[in-house]
Amino acid sequence: MPSRRVSYDLAESPLAPGEVAIVGAGPGDPGLLTLRALSLLEQADCLVFDRLVSREVLALASPRARRFYVGKASRCHALTQDETNALLVRLAGEGKRVVRLKGGDPYIFGRGGEEAEVLVEHGIHFRVVPGITSAQGCAAYGGFPLTHRDHAQSVTFVTGHCKGDGDLALDWTSLAVPHHTAVFYMGLANAELISRKLQDHGLPADHPVALVERGTTPEQRQVITCLGELVETIAREGLRPPTLIVVGEVVRLADTLAQPAPKEAIFAEGETLELVRERIAL
Repeated sequence: MPSRRVSYDLAESPLAPGEVAIVGAGPGDPGLLTLRALSLLEQADCLVFDRLVSREVLALASPRARRFYVGKASRCHALTQDETNALLVRLAGEGKRVVRLKGGDPYIFGRGGEEAEVLVEHGIHFRVVPGITSAQGCAAYGGFPLTHRDHAQSVTFVTGHCKGDGDLALDWTSLAVPHHTAVFYMGLANAELISRKLQDHGLPADHPVALVERGTTPEQRQVITCLGELVETIAREGLRPPTLIVVGEVVRLADTLAQPAPKEAIFAEGETLELVRERIAL
């Protein structure tokens, strides 16, 4: 039976020439991509994508789509944010159907709001598709919930570095409380500060911490440690970005609720969802 393109099956208007879709690609596993995101990927003339978008997700786009890498790492940017903004405006002005693809969710530490503001300023129509953010994906695949009635009644997502590498000024008092989970994105460079401040504000040195590197991908690596040994653990294990730092009692459940390691999924260039389903279990 011939396969159908997913974009025809969703009750959503097609991506128009000159329109930009700001799309969350999820934390890495292509099976966590939403159907809306897949539909828009299939329609895109141009992909503007970040460093954390997996190659398997990129392969689901049309092979005819032009690809623009705008990845950012600490002090190493393919394009500055202003240059990325200008690229989106230029491509839309040329009448291209643009998908701005971001790892995780575009509105959670993804600068999606900044880019949307620029599009509004230039009168460019856009839509936003949420994605599973890294905290959700890494916690689920790491074998611990972010909230639990017995261990954590609240969760906070925190940026581990500030704009322009400024000082990390956070409300440490509200983060250093029991029965709470704090997830630090991009926090490796400030791990010593995070450990010290949380202990200074009341958390014990043996408070549990999970470090999840490249979560939800076949390269996922997880290390369980504690606040007092956080810096030493990062150095000993040689952990590198992207690594989430998860602080909270829920981490103790990781052994009990551990999940199998993610399997590698190979997507052929431009493959439709129906063909993918014939080869792997999504």
